Amino acid sequence: MHELGIVYHIIRDVENVARAHGVRRVSSVTLLLGEVSGVVPDLLLDAWRWAVDKKPIAQGAELVVEPVEAVTHCEACSCDYATVEHGKTCPHCGSGETYLLQGQEVMIKQIETPDEDPADAVPDGPSDVPDAVDAANPLHIA
Repeated sequence: MHELGIVYHIIRDVENVARAHGVRRVSSVTLLLGEVSGVVPDLLLDAWRWAVDKKPIAQGAELVVEPVEAVTHCEACSCDYATVEHGKTCPHCGSGETYLLQGQEVMIKQIETPDEDPADAVPDGPSDVPDAVDAANPLHIA
């Protein structure tokens, strides 16, 4: 079950971002999960519930999974189509000259925190972690 390993990576990235921004608690993490990512959402959620309570910064935090539809592009006719329904062969022209546009994502979209008193926050210090986690600057988890 590689979902547990993925959860550990998510929690590590959440801890790093939280630390970089002086956040002491995380209440929710939203994850974009591609339809053909190979990750089973129910197993991921089970692994999250088991692992998240072992980390003080994330205890009780919710994992929200937003599915991302798999979409394939055909180079021959320039059409996009649903990957799961049609596979590698373009349903419009029958070409196999196709590639996946989206659907393999496993990335943090958003991290939410409960309201905190700024005096309770961890002081900022030098850090090697990214400044923000959002759809424009995603963290990719391999």
